[in-house]
Amino acid sequence: MRLTGVELRWVSLPLVSPFRTSFSTQTTRDLLLLRVVTDEAEGWGECVAMAAPLYSEEYVDGAADALRRFLVPALAAARGPLTGPAVARVLEPFHGHRMAKAALEMGVLDAELRAADRPLSRELGAVHDRVPCGVSVGIMDDLGALLDAVGGYLDEGYVRIKLKIEPGWDVAPVRAVRERFGDDVLLQVDANTAYTLADARHLARLDPFDLLLIEQPLPEDDLFGHADLARLITTPVCLDESITSARTAAAAIRLGACSVVNIKPGRVGGYLEARRIHDLCVAHGVPVWCGGMLETGLGRAANVALAALPGFTMPGDTSASDRYYATDVTAPFVLDDGHLTVPTGPGLGVEPLPDALAAVTTATEWIPV
Repeated sequence: MRLTGVELRWVSLPLVSPFRTSFSTQTTRDLLLLRVVTDEAEGWGECVAMAAPLYSEEYVDGAADALRRFLVPALAAARGPLTGPAVARVLEPFHGHRMAKAALEMGVLDAELRAADRPLSRELGAVHDRVPCGVSVGIMDDLGALLDAVGGYLDEGYVRIKLKIEPGWDVAPVRAVRERFGDDVLLQVDANTAYTLADARHLARLDPFDLLLIEQPLPEDDLFGHADLARLITTPVCLDESITSARTAAAAIRLGACSVVNIKPGRVGGYLEARRIHDLCVAHGVPVWCGGMLETGLGRAANVALAALPGFTMPGDTSASDRYYATDVTAPFVLDDGHLTVPTGPGLGVEPLPDALAAVTTATEWIPV
C-alpha cells in the first residue's frame, strides 16, 4: 500500500448542551478529520486535539501544521509498504504531537484494514461484541441541574456516571448524587489536574462515598504527588493526562501513582500504543477503561473497538452519539441496554455520511505526496 495524499478537514459540531470541566467550557467541538488516500483504499482518522491547548499542549491548528509540514511528508518519503504499525516507527523522530500522529495512524490503519477486509476490533484483539457505556457529566451551575442530568442519563441506561469536579464543586455534588440515586450507582469523579497534594485532606472527604476512582486529581507531571496522594486516601487514583505512553504507564504503576488507568488513544499516540498500554496493565493486574474526547462517530467507532479488549473491565466514556451531538458525521451510535455494539465492518466499520460531513465542514486542505 502506497500513500497518495492526505486531506485535512476542519469540522465544527455544536454540542447538545455546554460541557464544562475544570479547565474549559465547550459549546461546540472543533476538530480535525483526516482522509488518508492510498493506492488500495481510503481511510479516516480523527485528531482529538482541542481548539486551544487547554487539555494538553496540542491544539487543532498546531496539529494541522505538524501534519502538513512534517508528519505526512515523512510518511510519504518512508521506504517500504505503508502499514499501520509502520506509522509510529516512521514518525518517532518527531517529538510530541501524539494526537496528530494518532490521527494519521488511525487513517492508515483504516485504509489498510479496509483493503484487507478486516475489522479494527479483530486487529486490536477484541473479545467482546458490545461494550458497557458510562457517561461524563460536566460541572453544572447548581445541584438541581446536576441531579436532573444524572437522572436523565440513568434513565437512558448508562451503567456508570462520571462527575467532573474542581475546587468548590466536589464533595457536595458527589453527596447529592449518592443521596438521590443511592450507593448502587457506579460513580467516579474526574478533576482534570485541578488540585495539588495540599488538597489531600479535602479529597479524603470523598472516601466515604465508595467511588470507583478519582481521575487525574493532580498535575500531569506530578507522579510522585499522585503516589503520595494514593497513600493518603482510600479512593482509587486513576491517571489520564499523565499517561502518554506505555513507558509512562509503567513508571506510574511502579511508583504506585495509580491503581487504574484511563486509556485515550489520541493522548498516547495511537491505537497500537493504546493496545500496548492495555497489555502492560493486564500484566500488572491494573484495570483500564477507555476515555473519550467528544469524538465524532469515526473516533467513537475506533474507541468502541479498543474497549472490547479483555483488559477493559470498567465502563468507559464511549457514550452514545446523542450524548454530545444532535447530528453526527456518521450513522449514530445508539445505546442498547447500557451498551454500544462493536462495529464489524472493514476498518473502522463506519464511514462519514457525505451530507452530514459537508454540513459541519469549515475548511479542507489537500496534502499531495
